[in-house]
Amino acid sequence: MKKQTKSQSVEPEKIIAERINGWAAMLGFFAAVGAYLTTGQIIPGYV
Repeated sequence: MKKQTKSQSVEPEKIIAERINGWAAMLGFFAAVGAYLTTGQIIPGYV
């Protein structure tokens, strides 16, 4: 017996939201690397 599956589609709003989330994560990562390279601390000013 074969089980039939329905084709599922993702809403365009979710695709856009995930893309923005990815960009924000990359920006945060590069900001953290830049802060560490320039100051030697992950969070500058926090001991």
